Amino acid sequence: YVTMELARRYFRLRVEGIEHIPRRGPALVTPNHSGYSGFDAMLLSHEIFRGTGRLPRVLTHRYWYLTKLTAIHAEKIGFIEATARNGLKHLSKNNLVVLFPEGERGNFKPTTKRYHLQKFRTGFIRLALYKQCPIIPTIILGAEETHINLAQLKLDRIVPGLTLPVPLNIIPLPAKWKIKFLPPIYLPYEASAADDRELVEDLAQDIREKMQAVISEEVSQRDSVFF
Repeated sequence: YVTMELARRYFRLRVEGIEHIPRRGPALVTPNHSGYSGFDAMLLSHEIFRGTGRLPRVLTHRYWYLTKLTAIHAEKIGFIEATARNGLKHLSKNNLVVLFPEGERGNFKPTTKRYHLQKFRTGFIRLALYKQCPIIPTIILGAEETHINLAQLKLDRIVPGLTLPVPLNIIPLPAKWKIKFLPPIYLPYEASAADDRELVEDLAQDIREKMQAVISEEVSQRDSVFF
């Protein structure tokens, strides 16, 4: 808690729309992902807890679970391995679940592509339909400049699906951060619609476009990144 409070001051964090996070019941929080370090997930989780008293479960990349030590640390801060089973499990317990629709495509993308959302995976749509819960699209600004990523290494020949960043800096740069929670989206479909692949992809694309429009507007209105 102390570390995150220091971080929010270091980044001069501003938060908007916390009232859109439900105070009870299951819900999916779906932010953009960037900065390669995972700071966005940690600070987002802290702000949700700070603003609502609810500790979200953050669906996290499998790299956190490569060793016992990192897995223990991840669990202590509310991270869980990103699987559909885990998402359903925690939504069934009426928890808040944070899921990054871009996955590692967003987290490890080069900084040259900052604030351009990568293609969304559709698992979050299926989870929302299965559990009939709202989706709260969320915008995070600042992580792109806090940790600079030079390139993305795809190492499929070593481990299928393995992608790693090429970071410029390890010490976080003091960029200004902003987290903006958008109004919740309630999908007007029955749970059985989760099996309609075309519908699910259209819904994911629609939410991606809405988030991209907000990101582009917010970036255009920023006075300064560091000052």
